[in-house]
Amino acid sequence: MHRSDLKLSPVSSKGIAGALAMVSSLSATASAEFLALAFVALSAIGSPSFAQSQAAPMPANAQPKSYGEGWECDRGYRRDGDACLAIIVPENAYSTNRTYGKGWKCLHGFQEVDGPACLEVVVPEGGYLDPSGQNWNCLRGYTKVDDLCLKIDLPPNAYLSNRGYGAAWLCDRGYEVDSDTCAAIAVPENAFLNGSRYGQSWACERGYFERNATCEAVVVPENAYFDDASYGPGWTCIRGFAESDDGCTEIDLPDNAHLDRSGNRWACHRNFQQSQGRCVLND
Repeated sequence: MHRSDLKLSPVSSKGIAGALAMVSSLSATASAEFLALAFVALSAIGSPSFAQSQAAPMPANAQPKSYGEGWECDRGYRRDGDACLAIIVPENAYSTNRTYGKGWKCLHGFQEVDGPACLEVVVPEGGYLDPSGQNWNCLRGYTKVDDLCLKIDLPPNAYLSNRGYGAAWLCDRGYEVDSDTCAAIAVPENAFLNGSRYGQSWACERGYFERNATCEAVVVPENAYFDDASYGPGWTCIRGFAESDDGCTEIDLPDNAHLDRSGNRWACHRNFQQSQGRCVLND
């Protein structure tokens, strides 16, 4: 039998077509129901109400953060786990209304001690409360010793020091510290007070030099002039003379020589060199 000889009856063709239509209808319905269920599930997962239902609830005395997610405690409260507890402000303190730190500070004149407490700053006699309101300093004329301000006992010929360190008093001009007193400085003849706070307190007048705690006159020899340099004999030879013993001797220039920059020595001209007190030509 050939395939061309096979023919479906009208009844058979209608039955098959109906079955196919029924299957197609069932498939379309199932797909629609599946898509609807998936949309509902995705909507629920992405919904803020669903996400919030999974997070911890916001406690009392809290509010949502102004930025980001989650919540933060109201002012006057501090977070403790999932709760907001009230900040307890101790006596003699005030609330800072800050969301960081302890949340309180001591009043002016009180100081924080171990534990949540503010104790009054005890200012001793001769002292004063400093601008911070939490410490004290001594008045002028007093010195701090432990928790007291003791009056400074000034010796004669002394005055209070304005320095915040070192001695509390200094001696007047013409006096120097000697233990707990101010002793007069012995200034030798032909000397003056130099005002130095260290080293020698006096210096010799011009024309004198120090020797054995006295000021001796400088004797300037012939062909010299007074020189107040801190070193040397106190005088210098004029140009063309050299220091010799206690005076100045005229320089005898050899041939092919000249006085150097100082004027108190000589040097050979160019192309000459010194040899046994003379200037000889270089080979």
